[in-house]
Amino acid sequence: MPSANYSTLLRTPGAKAFYLTAALGRIGIAMTGLGIVWLVQGRTGSYAVTGMVTGGCAIGDAVAGPQLGRLIDRFGQTRVLPPALLAHAAAVATLLALVLCSTSTWLMTAGGVLVGATLPLLSAASAARWAALLHGDRAAELPTAFALESLANALGYLVGPALVSALGASGHPVLGTALAATLVVAGGLAFAAQRGTAPPPAPASTPHTRAARSLLRPGFAVLVALNLAIGVYFGALQLSVTAFAVEHHAAASATPVFAVSSCSGLLAGWLYGLRRWRMAPRTQLAVATAVLAPASLLLLAATTPLGLGAVVLVTGATIPPVLVLFSVLTESTVHRTVLTQAFTWLGSASVAGSAGAAALSGWAIAASGARGGFAVAITAAAAMAALAAVGIRRPYRSVSCP
Repeated sequence: MPSANYSTLLRTPGAKAFYLTAALGRIGIAMTGLGIVWLVQGRTGSYAVTGMVTGGCAIGDAVAGPQLGRLIDRFGQTRVLPPALLAHAAAVATLLALVLCSTSTWLMTAGGVLVGATLPLLSAASAARWAALLHGDRAAELPTAFALESLANALGYLVGPALVSALGASGHPVLGTALAATLVVAGGLAFAAQRGTAPPPAPASTPHTRAARSLLRPGFAVLVALNLAIGVYFGALQLSVTAFAVEHHAAASATPVFAVSSCSGLLAGWLYGLRRWRMAPRTQLAVATAVLAPASLLLLAATTPLGLGAVVLVTGATIPPVLVLFSVLTESTVHRTVLTQAFTWLGSASVAGSAGAAALSGWAIAASGARGGFAVAITAAAAMAALAAVGIRRPYRSVSCP
């Protein structure tokens, strides 16, 4: 067991304040996409229009996220986040007005792009604060801190979608979208107000430091590709589980199947963060993805919702350690002054993979049923295992510069 567990990490001066405020904002972020679905579908009655607007939100998030991360690294979290959060509030208000006034599809889609482009980078910013706090003699505690971050994300994506779905199903989709924006802005502003733990802005660049801070590194490229693949895995699995439940005339069973996967992941992530692992992170990643790939093949063997639940119990437990290791390896691969930007590139890759998987697995399900969608997820898991093996042959290296 490590010398520092979750409670001692949160007793680090300033840690609890920024962690909890970021967690509040993350609940709102987890509500945003699904809130738009309830809002647009309820107003227009068209899934095609809903897909356009939510897709625009995802594209805006994926494209603008790394640029906002670069600004944060250059000028600091406390200077960049407040105006970005106010812009997000204005974007959500604009989208609500466009939808309620039943404007054209393209205008609503543009509103969705604005909402996604202004979503704050609370997960990346919080992870960057842990890296700044736990440097030097405390660097060995970073995996535990990143596991704590993973737990906050998982809890956010359990609570947020359930809350916004309850409001949407009860006939209050506008309230769901407004509440999501309120949580994002309130949590984000409270997070930005914690100035004592914010990483300092990057100093002026020189030719030497620009080269050292570059993200164009083989190890980081592997991590971006891994996040793209895991986005495809998540996107394909979400659609395929729903299709499987419908095929077996048990549409309601999709919810408990997702819940089993989420709870399994929460438990696995919590236990993973409690242990000090002797194995190198890149080797751990190769082992975890090597387990996920064959475990995912069991999806094709499931014949009942109960059997599918047993499979996702195993695959869901494998995902949190993988996500934690992505953060650990990123921190050791890029320079500390570009960490926020690096974390947002990983998030953007995951969002892009998930968006692409929605179209690809939808086509596969239409052609071959839920098994076709599962095949997309299995292919993504196999790609992760292959990429992790490439990462071992091309070791990740820490970067340092003045």
